[in-house]
Amino acid sequence: MDNILIKAEKINKIYRLPAEEIKAVQDLDLQIRSGEFIAIMGPSGSGKTTLLDILGCLDSISNGRLEVLGKDVSRLKEHSLVALRRKNIGFVFQDFLLIPTLTALENVELPLLFSRMPCERERSISLLKKLGLAQRINHLPKEMSGGERQRVAIARALVTNPKILFADEPTGNLDTKSGEQIFRILKELNQKENLTVVLTTHNSKFGSQAKRIVYLKDGRIVCREDSCLYA
Repeated sequence: MDNILIKAEKINKIYRLPAEEIKAVQDLDLQIRSGEFIAIMGPSGSGKTTLLDILGCLDSISNGRLEVLGKDVSRLKEHSLVALRRKNIGFVFQDFLLIPTLTALENVELPLLFSRMPCERERSISLLKKLGLAQRINHLPKEMSGGERQRVAIARALVTNPKILFADEPTGNLDTKSGEQIFRILKELNQKENLTVVLTTHNSKFGSQAKRIVYLKDGRIVCREDSCLYA
């Protein structure tokens, strides 16, 4: 059985501005298989977030071919892309993006409402407890630390039982201890539950623990001196 979840072939992302043309992703080939834990690394401006957004169907490609879960997403209408994301993909962002007027529990339940899925409160509560937030279920984001807010964001990303979890610099706004805790959670989700995890990071300590590193420079996958990294 083919376990390839994402297949990118010669994909490009070009931003055309009045004064210049920015090639954020260039002729990039990449395959992501079920159960992988991939770190996308590279210097600022190398295209990490753009690539993550493309793979997660948050952004479109300029040309090339991109298949996500067996579907050519470049041919899908926006409503089909939304349905694909809601049912199969979870996102965790650097800035948490929690709704400030909702409690931790209500934030976690939100994707279920958007996806028109049964609001299984017990599952939402169970996820929060699993992530060590049993005492924060009814707290607002402002009443929680950065690490706690990111754990709420992870629970929110997991509540729809996605096939792939994308995380964009998930430890970027956290102190060292909280960052290590969040990264450990992501590793355990991959190792114990076989969840496919793809994240971007500037942190070489975290990135080196991934099963595979995709290193970008100027929108291309490149080799580094210490390790030749192929897609």
